[in-house]
Amino acid sequence: MNKMIARFSEQLDEALKIAEKVSLKKHSAPFRSVFISGLGGSGIGGNFVQEFVRPYCKLPVVVSKGYQAPAWVNKHTLAICSSYSGNTEETLSTLDQLLGTGAKIVCVSSGGKLIELAKSHGLDYVRLPTGWSSPRACLGYSVVTQLGVLRAAGLIPLKLFTQVRNAQKLLNRDDADIQKKAKKIAGFLVDKTPVLYIADNMEAVAVRWRQQINENAKMLAWHHVVPEMNHNELVGWRNNRPDVAVIWLRNRDDFHRTSVRMDINKEIVEHFTATSIEVWSKGKSPIEKAFYLVYLGDWMSYFLAEIRDVDPVEIKVIDYLKGELAKV
Repeated sequence: MNKMIARFSEQLDEALKIAEKVSLKKHSAPFRSVFISGLGGSGIGGNFVQEFVRPYCKLPVVVSKGYQAPAWVNKHTLAICSSYSGNTEETLSTLDQLLGTGAKIVCVSSGGKLIELAKSHGLDYVRLPTGWSSPRACLGYSVVTQLGVLRAAGLIPLKLFTQVRNAQKLLNRDDADIQKKAKKIAGFLVDKTPVLYIADNMEAVAVRWRQQINENAKMLAWHHVVPEMNHNELVGWRNNRPDVAVIWLRNRDDFHRTSVRMDINKEIVEHFTATSIEVWSKGKSPIEKAFYLVYLGDWMSYFLAEIRDVDPVEIKVIDYLKGELAKV
């Protein structure tokens, strides 16, 4: 896992080259919506895409993480099916439903049934590099190639890819410092339940941290966003919780009212737990900030796995689940 995490910057570079070559066959109708289907390590890529394109894409972008395609999908929909392995059953089920809608379908995968179906139905597809044992380590491929699909469809500007390139440079420059910070943060989380809070427009980062803590460090965690948590979860902070470690994922340019809320929230929460730390992003653009925090969180989850003496690659319980599902 450490070798795969260390290649994140290299992966972004490779993904940019793949995205640059993405082209789509002409579609019969103009696009009025974007639908992205994906689960797990492939699904989180859709969350990042949704957030990154929000200021630029004039169409609604919806991410699905289940078996079913919504009824509104039609010939005016650009539908992306993303699965690194190409064998994710929920995504394959969704694709099967999409085939009869007239939507423009693009498959993103390293192979498997998804690419086979794309070829047999004459669909556009983007082939990702093989050889990565953990799909969650392929976030760079997932995000950037999906952005490439939206660019090929004429829905987003090229400046987003410049931001990805700048993010890559930032990670290369700050690599040693990021790992140092990640190891320190991991130390705070030992024998604690991590709770992650972040501004609502960057929720994908908190989801990524939570999922990496789950899979790499084999720990439960939860997250919420500000300001929504001020309308519910904040009331739950009523008793002392020495077993909880709160991480405030922050950006210097968070919306000013959200930033004020987080300051007040932190003051309230620290009455009930002694472990409360702020983690600030670096970078100029949202993509730079997000990928900085992603890289930091990935390393943190790896160092946490080391401290807990667990294998960050092993996912036996998911393999068991898939085996049991195969019997039904």
